[in-house]
Amino acid sequence: MFKQILNKLPRKSSKSAENREGGGNSTSSSNASTSSRSSDLSSSRYGNPSITPFSGFDSTSNSGLNHGIKFTQAVSSKLNGNLAASSYDALPSFKDVPNIEKQNLFVKKLQLCCVVFDFSDPTKDLKEKDIKRQTLFDLVDHVAAANGKFTESVMQEMIKMVSINLFRTLTSPPRENKVLEAFDLEEEEPSMDPAWLHLQGVYEFLLRFVASTEMDAKLAKRYIDHSFVLRLLDLFESEDPRERDYLKTVLHRIYGKFMVHRPFIRKAINNIFFRFIFETEKHNGIAELLEILGSIINGFALPLKEEHKLFLVRALIPLHKPKCIPMYHQQLSYCITQFVEKDCKLADTIIRGLLKYWPITNSSKEVMFLGELEEVLEATQPAEFQRCMVPLFRQIGRCLSSSHFQIPSYSNTPFKLKFANKIYI
Repeated sequence: MFKQILNKLPRKSSKSAENREGGGNSTSSSNASTSSRSSDLSSSRYGNPSITPFSGFDSTSNSGLNHGIKFTQAVSSKLNGNLAASSYDALPSFKDVPNIEKQNLFVKKLQLCCVVFDFSDPTKDLKEKDIKRQTLFDLVDHVAAANGKFTESVMQEMIKMVSINLFRTLTSPPRENKVLEAFDLEEEEPSMDPAWLHLQGVYEFLLRFVASTEMDAKLAKRYIDHSFVLRLLDLFESEDPRERDYLKTVLHRIYGKFMVHRPFIRKAINNIFFRFIFETEKHNGIAELLEILGSIINGFALPLKEEHKLFLVRALIPLHKPKCIPMYHQQLSYCITQFVEKDCKLADTIIRGLLKYWPITNSSKEVMFLGELEEVLEATQPAEFQRCMVPLFRQIGRCLSSSHFQIPSYSNTPFKLKFANKIYI
């Protein structure tokens, strides 16, 4: 009986070994298959390093990397919901699918546009770039024509696509603000982003979304949050004036649509000004930020809040200090004048602030100050004028004796009439 048992043991052991070998062969076969697929991926156009994978994963994690590769491979999809990993193909037009499938198609188009291309080489991925550009145009048209509320899941996909494309490391740092003359600034060639065709589509998409009547602000504020606003503000460092112009419009729309964000936006802009005035004196978007503020100040309710007056004293008036003021003086002067028109009692504070930062050796900057002073005096009442009249006349007297030909002539005729009106009214 024992012999029978012992005779059976080797057979079971052998059978078990065969199973283990079979498992090994299966694993080996699976590895070979995986290796073959990986080889295919690396040889395909989507293994090209010029395409940045979906950024929502940890690049140090193999599972995350595989997910990112699969995402970039699987951007082409059919309406049955099955992702196809064959090529970066264009998706159907919205007009070619039934209404019930449009939201599904909308999400798939958003996912398709999450692939970011490298524009440093204009000859790479031309077909794929053109597909993405056309897809962005389709998305813009679809959002503009939307006749139903955007769901929360769709909003999440929309903000994800926008964030992946826009929130990037800027290719060039803020320019050195060494120039002092306005005409030098006009002659300086701005830096144009080679990816602008795609960026413009994304900005237009975001603008149409924020402005849409179908966007529920209570839901959208979960995704267009403080972090999103701060990253938008960081992009004002861009050297491309077209991007800064879109940012200006988008941020102003966000300010108007999301009342909950208004104090935060004002505070964040305030902090940018502080860093610019007292630390770096380098920023490309001061003029655009002041344009936004000009519209915001125009909408301030009366009487002005104390925080608004502090903003004038601590941020706007000190913006007269940097040497690069020609870059943004027109917008700054408008903001200052808006404050005087809102509250005439602020005229004394503003005029004394201008006198504090009055240029000594820069004649072109002095002419700008005289022009701004003229606009402020237009809105100044006689009582406020008399409070600052003595230091103001002293400064005008110095201007009349200036050796620069423009300053005495500018200080003479216009100011005689304005001073006479303020004194004798």
